[in-house]
Amino acid sequence: MAVDSITLEILKNHCRAAAESMAFTLYRTAHSTFVKETEDFTTGLTTPAGETFATPTDLGATWFVGLNYKNVIDLIPHYDEGDICLTNDPYSGFVSTHSPDMHIWKPVFHQGEIVCFVVGHIHNTDVGGAVPASLSRTLSEVHQEGIRIPPAKILEKGVINDDVLSIMLANVRMPEQNWGDLKAQIAAMNTGERRVHEMIAKFGVETFKEGTADLLDYAERQARAILRDLPDGEYVFNDYMDEDVAEGYPCRIALKMTIDGDDLLFDFTGSDPQIEGSVNIPTGGEVRHVLMMIGLVYVLYSLDKRLFLNAGIARICRCILPSGSIVNPDFPAAVGLRTLSVQRLQAIIFGAFVQAAPDRMPASPASGGPIMNVNAIDNLTGRRVVASIDPITGGSGGMPWGDGTEGSGANSAFLKNTPVEINEAEVPIRILRYGLAADSGGPGKFRGGMATALHFRAGAPNTRVTARNRDRTRFTSWGVLGGRSGAASVFLLNPGAPTEVNLGNTDILSIDPGDEILVISGGAGGWGDPLTRDAGAVLLDVRRGFVSTVAARRDYGVIIAGGGLDEAATAKLRAARAAEGYDGFFDYGSGRIEFEHLWTEANYAALTELLQELPVHWRFFVKHRVFEAMEALAENERNGDGGEVRAIFADVITRYPQLGLVAGN
Repeated sequence: MAVDSITLEILKNHCRAAAESMAFTLYRTAHSTFVKETEDFTTGLTTPAGETFATPTDLGATWFVGLNYKNVIDLIPHYDEGDICLTNDPYSGFVSTHSPDMHIWKPVFHQGEIVCFVVGHIHNTDVGGAVPASLSRTLSEVHQEGIRIPPAKILEKGVINDDVLSIMLANVRMPEQNWGDLKAQIAAMNTGERRVHEMIAKFGVETFKEGTADLLDYAERQARAILRDLPDGEYVFNDYMDEDVAEGYPCRIALKMTIDGDDLLFDFTGSDPQIEGSVNIPTGGEVRHVLMMIGLVYVLYSLDKRLFLNAGIARICRCILPSGSIVNPDFPAAVGLRTLSVQRLQAIIFGAFVQAAPDRMPASPASGGPIMNVNAIDNLTGRRVVASIDPITGGSGGMPWGDGTEGSGANSAFLKNTPVEINEAEVPIRILRYGLAADSGGPGKFRGGMATALHFRAGAPNTRVTARNRDRTRFTSWGVLGGRSGAASVFLLNPGAPTEVNLGNTDILSIDPGDEILVISGGAGGWGDPLTRDAGAVLLDVRRGFVSTVAARRDYGVIIAGGGLDEAATAKLRAARAAEGYDGFFDYGSGRIEFEHLWTEANYAALTELLQELPVHWRFFVKHRVFEAMEALAENERNGDGGEVRAIFADVITRYPQLGLVAGN
């Protein structure tokens, strides 16, 4: 029997408060800056079947609202009171989605029956592997990305499993830090268990069990109501990552979204084959995998902030995830930088929905800025430091009613910065500048959010810097309805010096004392024609240092003279440029326009269709051979109809008889 609506509302608040109490315990007792400052962690409560029915709203990461723990729960054959389990293996149940994410769960018993699980994860700064912080675009298989622990009991009937613990700590660079964070996780699980018992005492066990199921149904009904308010139809949107591997070729994720009443289909057919690098998204082909649902949750919550955040939301959607593709790779594909791919995926989902609701949805959020990690020896103590110093994020896209948020928003808003004082106290670096980057937000009637910039100097020899998720140096965030794309990201070694090096999308390097690093994320896209932006708002942006006087004139037609607005000159310039208008719904930026001059939709469709015919382990190799040949074509050989791709593909496979294929098959 369903719980009455008043009781359900009270129970809902209690469940969310329990999840938040777990989060506070973890937040206050964790050891690593990445947990206690950046807040890359989650806590929650699930049904006995593993569906998350409550999560925090004010602490931690917001990516895993729809996470289903069923697969890993089922991999443990038996539970006793006091057991706590963990895993960080991306291929054991597809709950942990890269090796630094340590997921943990504890059964909560009432009179011998499991009534729910308390769950959560943290992102460990390092879990061993080939590089400090464990993740890099240069890695090609999951074995290089650190130790993997299949689902196992870390506590059995309340007693620590020293065998599992010792294996984990022997394989990481900062064992005391990992152990400290794990103890914080265990404390959070115990907090959650206590809160559940308090709820059972207050509401009764049957009301608790029925109510938790009802909360999932409640969120599903809310999500379906939001979707029914959007027009039915098919909405197609594709976007690219700059490189599939270090110094590689662009990598595409393609989406065809179908809205049919209150049902939703995400079809990712046409996305690139799985990559011989680490940007693959490990979903196991699950039709509602949490990583594919993040953008959906963000969109629905943006459209109605009354939405209760739990796994019931995901029930309205299913995905088509081609096997052996970037969105459903085969083991042992590397997956460490799935963060980069998922950030791009979120913007792609935004791009599909903005076509359905252009008056309610923003332009593209910023991305391309890395999470910066430093591995060095502390000069005072001689102790090795592996620390995450800051997420370099950008703002949200310009909105139909206002500018995007500055420096943080959309797909990265949950990541908090580490105070400069903490970084300089714990890591042998000196922060020279940390702030917003001028002229980075995409111009528009409502400007895209600004990019974040970090400039620091190394203080110890052989300081290893890992800049994971570097991107958007070529394919910038997109603007809509006349709004322009955001600025590209930047990564420089010794900026302004004769020895300056443009590092592009490099994500790991060693620097010496006195070397400086400047990293800037991409900016977010703008919304609406920038020539219609309020001139006073442009003047305010100039005074704040967000927009230069040159960009004010170039992008907005606004003349700033003597520190003030020249209204007459502005009106004259804008009138002269009024006929410019905008071409198309989206502005993708020059990098994508140039790329798609060669790689038309017909050419890319032909490539993905043909690659699908090949064995999975050949697809990436053949893709690169086709890209090489396409770049070598003369302009008069580029038809854009897919014919050149088919001819090149046929030539490639005849050069490799091991494929056992014949051109045209």
